[in-house]
Amino acid sequence: MLADTPSSHINSSVSTSQGIFPNSMIGNYEYPNSGASSSLSRPDADINDSDESDLFSISWNQDYGCLAAGTSHGFRIYNCEPFKETFRRDLKSGGFKIVEMLFRSNILALVGAVANSNYPPNKVLIWDDHQSRCIGEFTFRSEVRGVKLRRDRIVVVLEHKIYVYNFMDLKLLHQIDTMSNPRGLCCLSHHSNTFVLACPGCHKGQVRVEHFGLNVTKLINAHDSQIACFTLTVDGLLLATASEKGTLIRIFNTMDGSRLQEVGYYTMYLVIVINHYYAEMPFHIFLFPYFLFSYLYIST
Repeated sequence: MLADTPSSHINSSVSTSQGIFPNSMIGNYEYPNSGASSSLSRPDADINDSDESDLFSISWNQDYGCLAAGTSHGFRIYNCEPFKETFRRDLKSGGFKIVEMLFRSNILALVGAVANSNYPPNKVLIWDDHQSRCIGEFTFRSEVRGVKLRRDRIVVVLEHKIYVYNFMDLKLLHQIDTMSNPRGLCCLSHHSNTFVLACPGCHKGQVRVEHFGLNVTKLINAHDSQIACFTLTVDGLLLATASEKGTLIRIFNTMDGSRLQEVGYYTMYLVIVINHYYAEMPFHIFLFPYFLFSYLYIST
């Protein structure tokens, strides 16, 4: 169910205060200013750079120019071209299972791992690394499965529900019910003139697409088996999906739900070789958004 106003049974709380703080280091937009009960420390002196860390997650930023890695010690940010580590934050208390960047700014969304004694997995921190402080905080009754950011929205994914918040004041705008979504599948458009969200529907193989600006909802029956991953183009007009069978990738028009193309695994491998960017790497969910844009570029 999609609701335009918060309901009385919402299972989250937000720590925030009024006001907007000055623009951050990178980007020409503003972020919400909130008073939070927790703060993230700078790297601990007694953690050696050579200490091994377990990798919990890895994700692209919105323009695919950076990678964010959540580790058992904290998180690390990498530039893709040239590839290099930009910075890291290591903690004694434990690591982060979700690290989501906001383009190339210093704003991050962080969700602690189970072993993190200070930041539990049911809490989302909106962290300003330039100011070294938490500027917003969301607490839920169940574990957070995913977080997605736009310049104007924060989207938090739980196993059976998705919450959409306004970035400026952290107010709840929408709630969406989904089928069981332990992977936290969700993706957003990032064009300034459109806001499109794709998430699992309430039935196996179904993807729900919300065009918030147009107040349009489309339910796309993409596959017969469970959805494994999906992604949107920047403007949100095209959706690519793959199922757990892993044999086909399907591309849909998100406005009318029509299927435009169906791509086999070997076709996608050819696209990878042509683009040579990840020519020797096997197909993986992590690279799926890159494949979509590569394929669309070659086929046009």
